[in-house]
Amino acid sequence: MASEQRILVPLIIDGVDVILPDEQNTFTPQSAVNDGAVHRRVIAQGTDIEHCHAAVDSSARAFKTWSQTSTTYRRHLLFGLAQLLRSRGEEISAIIQEEIHATPLWSKINLEDSNLMIEEAASLVTSPILSGNLPTSQNPDSQVLVLTEPLGVILGIAPWNSPLILGFRSVLPAIAAGNTAILKGSELSPRIHYSIASLFREAGFPPGVCNFLLHREEDASQVVETIIERHEVRKCNFTGSTPVGRIIASKAALALKPCLMELGGKNYVLILEDADVEKAAMMVAEGAFLNNGQICMSTDTVLVAISLYLESRKMLLAVLRSPDLLPQITRMITTKATTRVRSLITDALQHGATIHISSQDSTDTTEDGDSGHKVNHELESRDSVPATVIEGVNSKMRVYTEESFGPLVSIKAVEGDDEAVGIVNECRYGLSAAIHTRNHYKALYLAKRLRVGAIHINGSTVHDESTLPHGGYGDSGWGRFGAGWGLSEFVQTKTVVLNK
Repeated sequence: MASEQRILVPLIIDGVDVILPDEQNTFTPQSAVNDGAVHRRVIAQGTDIEHCHAAVDSSARAFKTWSQTSTTYRRHLLFGLAQLLRSRGEEISAIIQEEIHATPLWSKINLEDSNLMIEEAASLVTSPILSGNLPTSQNPDSQVLVLTEPLGVILGIAPWNSPLILGFRSVLPAIAAGNTAILKGSELSPRIHYSIASLFREAGFPPGVCNFLLHREEDASQVVETIIERHEVRKCNFTGSTPVGRIIASKAALALKPCLMELGGKNYVLILEDADVEKAAMMVAEGAFLNNGQICMSTDTVLVAISLYLESRKMLLAVLRSPDLLPQITRMITTKATTRVRSLITDALQHGATIHISSQDSTDTTEDGDSGHKVNHELESRDSVPATVIEGVNSKMRVYTEESFGPLVSIKAVEGDDEAVGIVNECRYGLSAAIHTRNHYKALYLAKRLRVGAIHINGSTVHDESTLPHGGYGDSGWGRFGAGWGLSEFVQTKTVVLNK
């Protein structure tokens, strides 16, 4: 008989763990599953309005002193934070795998990239990015100084899908630049997001520099609106879906607060007629199926030069049928997510698509309606969605325009480069893309034509680095995380003119 382990996830306000009396506003994450000999019952503490105000008050107090600390002191604490995270790697990796059903590979990526991000921020704190400058004045007897100053309290709203990387990213650059922050964690990954705020505390950051809040799903609107409307909160950043981003941005606009938004993506791969087909197929599979396709940069659609379509199709399906070549597929984050992805497959079948799924899950399907329904029935009996390739996509299908956010990838033949560019640029999203060709000059020319935030030549759409800017065009949001670009999002200039 399985034993039960009860895990309580508190809030962190002013450096102290907070639990409301009588389990008020507590919840169990929908992502929680109970496997193995130990039944882990996760109870997360949701905030109430009183503690929303308490968190803002705490961060506002801390800002008065934290904003005046030396950059060398901040750098010292940030390097200590990276060292602490590295020492806790095994423990945090286990939580990531358990909490969001991640593979060991995805948890390893989260750990490694988070450490690189912290170290990059630490290195940049004492760079010219935060140093201001001395522009010339039209008056030769005057001297102009442009100072760089932090904004104040920052609200960082982090998603669950890459919980460590995106959790740190929501508060790290703001804190490094001299702001204080409130990390509003995801109700689907409360343990990892709590761990982030707890690591800041343990690394010696003063109370209030990084507070931590959670909320029940039904309290989301009230909690976010309460925090944004506080005058001390000067900016918010959000990583998540475009529909939710619209709501947050509208509330922030009413309060005259700027936002940094990294939203959804419908990410395309262009396979040109001179591409290395085998490499392209491997990169497509990696981009489409890593973390079950639950990444903002995941590959959604492959546009293949018609002369290379049959060869590319054959190679991609060969990868799909080779378990050793595919990223490991695990269960989706929630039943609701599974149902939504399955509905995209069903809709594609109903509009004439051919569905191919990974060999470890079932045999191929055909265009025949009965076979399609059979495969859909098999999918319904599973907790996860298999790696899936959709062939014959058209504009009547939901998957043609909707972000799949699951282990699905569509493949479509195009007559030429202009048609491919047109399809990409007609899409309302513009986060990431990839181009496969042996002609790098042509790839660069096409990259300049695409309205997309990042284009990867002969690589995967899933790629980001701590030294690069990250963000999208159109409905994929605005602003840039990453490196110096990310630090610049959380400072403002002050002009001082010295006259005789």
